[in-house]
Amino acid sequence: MSIRTDLAVECFDAEARTLPKGMKRRIRKSSSCTITEIIIEDEIAGRRIGKTRGRYITVETNRLSAHPDDFSEQAEDISAEISALMGEPNKLLVIGLGNRDITPDALGPMTVSGVISTRHIVNISGLPKTNNVAAVAPGVLGQTGIESAEIAYALCDTVHPDCVIAVDALACSDISRLGTTIQITDTGISPGSGVQNRRRELSRATLGVPVIAVGVPTVIDMHTIVENITGSQPEKHLPNMMVTPRDVDELIRRTSKLLAFSINKCAQRGLTEPEIISLM
Repeated sequence: MSIRTDLAVECFDAEARTLPKGMKRRIRKSSSCTITEIIIEDEIAGRRIGKTRGRYITVETNRLSAHPDDFSEQAEDISAEISALMGEPNKLLVIGLGNRDITPDALGPMTVSGVISTRHIVNISGLPKTNNVAAVAPGVLGQTGIESAEIAYALCDTVHPDCVIAVDALACSDISRLGTTIQITDTGISPGSGVQNRRRELSRATLGVPVIAVGVPTVIDMHTIVENITGSQPEKHLPNMMVTPRDVDELIRRTSKLLAFSINKCAQRGLTEPEIISLM
């Protein structure tokens, strides 16, 4: 596939009533968003669209950079989808992928900064009952000289989580999904794959535990934008670049808060919303 996208929902014709053999699609709506679930049932079907076997859930909302009136409802929907994929782990590790110094790539690290880390206090008496959660932003290869997947593997070998949640910025091919879409999948993630900078994957196969990937598209290919507007594909020799929204600072700030709150809700089910907000 030549298309640059991390979103499974963009690998199909949106108008098609049925998907190819080995794939299923379910669409449902809540008060705050539209949820599309794509299930790839076997590896052969997945290879046709460049995806692995598993579930891909796309949550489509209003612009994430705006302050929504239905913030709690959005967080409840996102939290429910993550919970459905990860079950009830005793130990959870949240990894924020990306480069905090590059705004469109800072979603993972900024989300992790809002996740309530409790691994060090989970057994201390006198404190509210919390689940065992560790959170880390490992940086990127260019900063550390170490692959994020290598750091994640070492952490799993030390922390022994039952499940990993990996948060990262994504790329899309439909400009209407830029900053409006959240993808949640149980297949893990290959950082940078949407911008043709694929790094080692974080998945059950590499880490030995279930990996839930959560991401939001923050960049889009310029040639794709031109094609969306003009209806014709630009010549391949023309310069290309990745484009991000003008309000990307606000997009990352607000979306990281939404994702962190959603992760906290499913990780700390014994805490009320006011308690979660006070600890973030």
